[in-house]
Amino acid sequence: MIKRKWYKLSAKGKTLGRLATRASVILMGKDKVDYRAHEDKGDFFIVTDAAEVKVSGKKETAKKYFVPSIYPGNSRFVSYAKVKNDKPEFIIYHAVKGMLPKNKLGSRMLKRLKVYSGSEHPHAAQEPIDLENKK
Repeated sequence: MIKRKWYKLSAKGKTLGRLATRASVILMGKDKVDYRAHEDKGDFFIVTDAAEVKVSGKKETAKKYFVPSIYPGNSRFVSYAKVKNDKPEFIIYHAVKGMLPKNKLGSRMLKRLKVYSGSEHPHAAQEPIDLENKK
């Protein structure tokens, strides 16, 4: 039986790509000594303050997210600013999803990612390890 740990990190002032990389490494279990690509030994990862994540360069104005539609020719693109106002959790979720394996194993890993736009989260009973104060 795998004993999974819980990690917590605040996205306040963090760069999106670096935060997503750290989350994906922990979700995959690559930070453990007994890592194997075909085994799911990753831990849980909580991200708080998703609304305050930063992006570098011109991404604030230029980045777009593709929104598919079931109707031909009806797909559209949504700007980063609009997504950040409406659903800031999606930004981190989407970035981490792109860094995980594209198979059933990656889907299971993604279920262990918990993203919240504010500083509150309902996982206090799991006693997550705060990565801000760890270093």
